[in-house]
Amino acid sequence: MPFPLGKCVGKEQTLDQLHVSPLVYESEILALIAFICIETIMECSPCEGLYFFEFVSCSAFVVTGVLLILFSLNLHMRIPQINWNLTDLVNTGLSTFFFFIASIVLAALNHKAGAEIAAVIFGFLATAVYAVNTFLAVQKWRVSIHQQSANDYIRARTESRDVDGRPEIQRLDT
Repeated sequence: MPFPLGKCVGKEQTLDQLHVSPLVYESEILALIAFICIETIMECSPCEGLYFFEFVSCSAFVVTGVLLILFSLNLHMRIPQINWNLTDLVNTGLSTFFFFIASIVLAALNHKAGAEIAAVIFGFLATAVYAVNTFLAVQKWRVSIHQQSANDYIRARTESRDVDGRPEIQRLDT
């Protein structure tokens, strides 16, 4: 059963209709918690890993949040030129990759502080959730590619029938 999101712009929508991955709320929450954990650290000796993790967690939270708002408010319908399934795939794929790298770097440079350990744990959890979202986004993108090619074929067949049925268009080979 699809998860209802309530009334947005006059009609009830589900996550399937919004072009976002089903675990988008979980990934948002985990990215926010990871960002909060890393922000509570007051001292660091080599700070590069901490800064990278901070950037990745904040960026993933903001970009995923903006996409979620766009989809929830139906604003993506005003820009039909963008392949929104591919946009979701790129977002989840890049977030997975960078969360994984940032979590490994932070774990390697860990100073055994509680906030750093918590940030690493939530970073790897966010990586796992974004990885599942990436897998689901790949499946949805493949389905949309097949539907697009089928629609193109049907449109081409219809247009070719229209040319044969119109007497004002003459064939050049006769």
